[in-house]
Amino acid sequence: MEALGINLGYFLVQVLNFLIIVWVINAWIVKPVVGLLERRRESIAQGLEDARVAAEARANAEAEAEKVLADAQVKAGEIVREATERAETAAKDIKTSAEAEVSRAREEALAEAEQEKVRVLGDLRGQVAGLAMAAAQRLVGDALDEQRQRRLIEEFFSGVSSGKVVMLEDESISGSRAEVTSALPLTDSEKASVRQSVLSRLGEGAEISFRVDPNILGGLVIRVGDKVLDGSVSGRLSEMAEKLR
Repeated sequence: MEALGINLGYFLVQVLNFLIIVWVINAWIVKPVVGLLERRRESIAQGLEDARVAAEARANAEAEAEKVLADAQVKAGEIVREATERAETAAKDIKTSAEAEVSRAREEALAEAEQEKVRVLGDLRGQVAGLAMAAAQRLVGDALDEQRQRRLIEEFFSGVSSGKVVMLEDESISGSRAEVTSALPLTDSEKASVRQSVLSRLGEGAEISFRVDPNILGGLVIRVGDKVLDGSVSGRLSEMAEKLR
């Protein structure tokens, strides 16, 4: 070594110093830097993984939100449809109820009007009877007493003579229901006589109703099914007019 001009002791010291410097650099610089880089790499990898997980979670959340929104829209549509159907049903029920109430009120008003008309005609019957009796007295003088005149007038309006409906004696009728129309309201006794006469022809189970129509002037019109027995004054006048033609 000395022949080469190298001091062996000094060379060894330099080699030792170099090894110490390498160890120091490796221990205090390289390893910390490598460790820092490794931790940085792991941190970046973890960040990327977290970002991937977050992206998946966000995608799942968006899909779930869309599903919830779609379900909510479907549910809202069903609620709106059910509410509409209930509203329409309620409106129909209200309309039906209102129509029924109007119809009932109209029927009650018509019934009240009919009752009032019958009452007024009943009151008028006495006045007409009085006027007719006065006219008869002027025509025949005292030949007819008041009782006889009143009986004739009652027979004129009721069509009942001696407790019987004369127009039924020669007529053939059959049915389960009869409607009797008079010019003025019949008294209870007159209704009883008419009912007895009609039932004797139709049978005890027949149903009989009474109505008032001043247009027939007097007498009775009896309808049984499709058959009409016209014993009214207006009917007789029409027959006379036809014969005169």
